[in-house]
Amino acid sequence: MKTVLLLRHAKSSWKDENLPDRERPLNARGRADAPRMGALLRQQGLSPDLALGSPALRARATAELALEACGYEGQVELREELYAFEAGPYLQALGGLPDSCQCALLVGHNPAMEELIEALAGEYQPMPTAAVAQIELPIERWRDLANCREGKLVNLWRPKEI
Repeated sequence: MKTVLLLRHAKSSWKDENLPDRERPLNARGRADAPRMGALLRQQGLSPDLALGSPALRARATAELALEACGYEGQVELREELYAFEAGPYLQALGGLPDSCQCALLVGHNPAMEELIEALAGEYQPMPTAAVAQIELPIERWRDLANCREGKLVNLWRPKEI
């Protein structure tokens, strides 16, 4: 059994309209929500073995704040291909993880996060900023993800609901 945690980046700022999309920082709400969601993961006993994320500033900042709060001691592996808005690159990244990893966290963007829930667990769920989804996959090896159609959405936490 493998666990995937999906974390959509926290609320970003649109204050400076001249900033490129990938350089938008978190706004005040985002800076508050990210560690709150990390603390929730810690309370749930869900510290990942490995964390991958988009290199966009808002995703990097979300990952750092959330992972520090959940007790993760490793580095976030930033991957250029995860600055994506569709599920494909995220699924490919998961399929290449080492089998020693039991719980992986992906930090990224919508609509990719919603598409991932649908692809892995067969249901659509809205993922507002800083939301976290926990999906259990009945696989022993990450490379078997391509043939897995029986994942289960175990939990979905949205900041406004906790």
